[in-house]
Amino acid sequence: MVTSAIDFKYLLLENYKKLRLSENELAVLFMIDHLINQGNPFITTDLLALKMTLDVKEIDNCLAGLLQKKLIEYVFNGKKTATSLEPLRKRLFSEFQLYMNIEENQRREEALNKSIENIFSKFQSLLNRSLSPVEINRIREWVSYGFTDEQIINALKDALSKGKRSLREVDKILLTYQIREDVQNDGITTISSKWDKNLEETIKIAQTPWLDDDE
Repeated sequence: MVTSAIDFKYLLLENYKKLRLSENELAVLFMIDHLINQGNPFITTDLLALKMTLDVKEIDNCLAGLLQKKLIEYVFNGKKTATSLEPLRKRLFSEFQLYMNIEENQRREEALNKSIENIFSKFQSLLNRSLSPVEINRIREWVSYGFTDEQIINALKDALSKGKRSLREVDKILLTYQIREDVQNDGITTISSKWDKNLEETIKIAQTPWLDDDE
């Protein structure tokens, strides 16, 4: 059973065009829902005609269309038949989930871009110059690994305070941050083994021109 916490009527109004429903079909669906809630399990054309201004033929066409679109169904409980809107509710819930996923992805993308822009701004301020494409790429990678703005900026500050002006040094400091956090939270870290496996890549990164390498 699709959760009742979500407003069925709101979702139907928001999505009926996407479901290719006519206004007559929309009205029939609302009336079916109303009649079911009033305690009428089996909704017939005649019952709908008593409550609506649509004529019997129009209602028949709507019901046939809704069945063809698999938005309503008839279920059998023993010798009794009931009209169910569960297929429609499932479709609407699916549309709602899709919308929420899109919204969440947009929020994450906006937050990510804001985070990256903040780091770019701080780096350029600390270095007193623009960033190179290589630097920009690497910063994006750090953010994608889950490092926060504060961690990345502090790592640069730590590197510069030590007189270290290489991409490798900032990588190493961020690695230290992560190991420390893992040990504090879990008492152990697996980062060292992952770092060893990526040693060749790390060496390549270290050889990439970033700042003046005076290590």
